[in-house]
Amino acid sequence: TIRGFRDFDSELSIAGIIFNNVNSVRHKKLIEEVFKNEDIEILGFLPSDSRITLNKANLGLISPFDNGEEIDVEYFASFAERNLDMFSLSKFLISPQKKIFKSVSVEDFKIDKSKPIAIAEDKIFHFQYPETKEFLSEIGIPLISWSIYDDEEIPNEASSLIIPGGFPEKYAEQISNSRKSLNSLRKFRKNGFIYAECGGMMILGDLIKDENGNNHKMSGILPFKSKKSKLSVGYRYIEGLKDTPIIKQNQLIRGHEFHYWEIENNYLSEFDLKKTDYQRKLSSPWKIKSWETEYKNEGFFDDKLHASWIHLHLPSSQEVAKNFINATQIIYSMDS
Repeated sequence: TIRGFRDFDSELSIAGIIFNNVNSVRHKKLIEEVFKNEDIEILGFLPSDSRITLNKANLGLISPFDNGEEIDVEYFASFAERNLDMFSLSKFLISPQKKIFKSVSVEDFKIDKSKPIAIAEDKIFHFQYPETKEFLSEIGIPLISWSIYDDEEIPNEASSLIIPGGFPEKYAEQISNSRKSLNSLRKFRKNGFIYAECGGMMILGDLIKDENGNNHKMSGILPFKSKKSKLSVGYRYIEGLKDTPIIKQNQLIRGHEFHYWEIENNYLSEFDLKKTDYQRKLSSPWKIKSWETEYKNEGFFDDKLHASWIHLHLPSSQEVAKNFINATQIIYSMDS
């Protein structure tokens, strides 16, 4: 496994390795014997310890928003000092000189600082690449936090909205009762640009059917119902079907999918929701496939909306980043 990490990609540089769950002197000596002729520095051996164990949920580690336990920093520090080569490790804490992604500059984009982007950020929605916010901040776009969990209205000054992935199914009843937030979202749909990924897309539909079989009303912006399904996970090959706010026709990009939910398209809600938004011309922005599967159309878009199961990493695709910035900046000059 270590040779694979070291040798598979020549641009990667493995500086050192820490072994965990090493619970005996014999185990430690065995590892040292195996690695004595490998050109990799061993930085320490960590034994199992319940006090530093991180709990897991069905999508990975339990979010710090839900954990509810304070991290004992002092114990972590003493644990590290006892088991790691802190002198060698400290050399690797210096920031690397080489950047993984090409730097962006404000000059590359026409930024209107009077048009900030609101981002849903709370216990419900927090599945987002940190680099997305860093990238948007670096090119000068003001960012504002918005919380559905706290039933907040979308800030008036926001011209665009990002709803990242999260756990809307876990908080479906609370979202349904957050009438101020949902009404604000429906109102925002008329003039603002909405970009929604995965769980963010689910609240744009009519309903979420939770694991107990209960239906919870969502915003009703898109004509579908979300319900539990099998796991969909992995990187996706993506090809643009037409020019959209995020991708252009025939453009090829990569993204990631990770969820246990599915949507029923063209589902008509049993609730008395206004269907005016359904009259808009919605279609799929792209087709997607994974390894050894066929392409299928996925997602929803129009001139002021992009919603999909796919998570994108903006800084790694300059063209998609430019499309995204244009969608949040140019569309609204017509409304100003």
